Amino acid sequence: MKILVTGGAGFIGGNFVHYLLRNHPADRVVCLDALTYAGNPATLAPVASDPRFVFARADIADRTEVFTIFAREKPDAVVNFAAESHVDRSISAPEVFLRANVLGTQVLLDACRLLGNPRFHQVSTDEVYGDLPLDRPDLFFTEETPLHTSSPYSASKAGADLLTLAYFRTYGLPVTISRCSNNYGPYHFPEKLIPLMITNALTGQPLPVYGDGLNVRDWLYVEDHCAAIDLILRRGRPGEIYNIGGHNERANIDVVRAIIRALGRGEIKFVKDRAGHDRRYAIDAGKIGRELGWTPQTGFDEGLERTIRWYRENETWWRDILSGHYRDNLEIG
Repeated sequence: MKILVTGGAGFIGGNFVHYLLRNHPADRVVCLDALTYAGNPATLAPVASDPRFVFARADIADRTEVFTIFAREKPDAVVNFAAESHVDRSISAPEVFLRANVLGTQVLLDACRLLGNPRFHQVSTDEVYGDLPLDRPDLFFTEETPLHTSSPYSASKAGADLLTLAYFRTYGLPVTISRCSNNYGPYHFPEKLIPLMITNALTGQPLPVYGDGLNVRDWLYVEDHCAAIDLILRRGRPGEIYNIGGHNERANIDVVRAIIRALGRGEIKFVKDRAGHDRRYAIDAGKIGRELGWTPQTGFDEGLERTIRWYRENETWWRDILSGHYRDNLEIG
């Protein structure tokens, strides 16, 4: 199978490219990425010379570029990771998120509809459901939970999800959607909580924590997420949504303290809370377990240990991001 992976130079998309090439020797992977600030060529360096891998630099919202790549590569399946994803950035520049996350998804769906009808999978987020109260640990997001977005980012992802389902009903395009909890692991851009805390601690910087730090997230190790998407792509039912969760709920402050303990260094600095900051996310991943047999394989302590070890052993990767040097060479292969 030839799989087109958009956003494959980013965190989860890059890990998915590695996962496919490692676990499916007969597959070929075409990575489409615009290499915006969060796209890092170094993430793909280990696979750049693999004959099963092709890289195409393009913006998913550019119809001409996308249609040209589809016509040339003729993918059997498309997995759309490409998205602007940082909530803080969406608050200051929402139009960037609407263009990438909504219009970009629409361009990809049109390319699928008009050029071969490949299988399409949309990678979404649990943030489209809004949040849950801290005092109701019995409540979880299911696939039937109404959409209730809190930020321009989550609103843009919800819009993309609705478009994807509309293309299934209107055009019969074979689509699926997955909504995941917070990911962590290797190649995570150091603006998100876990990699930011690790890199700040390693460089002697304060560890900034929003508000009281009691916001709760369900943490999903990125390799477990990749395995779930792979299953959905090959065995999921078209037109369906699948929640993917790690069964690892932690308050942000507890995550930060665990990183400090593991590294033996780091000083917490509480900062002004983010506008519209959701209090708790928690995923019910029962459907994907029942239908496809998926369960997360990595507990939080094990996953955090692996993640910290990766950042210790790959210092050049994240230091080049912090210095901006990773933008100096945007060639892959």
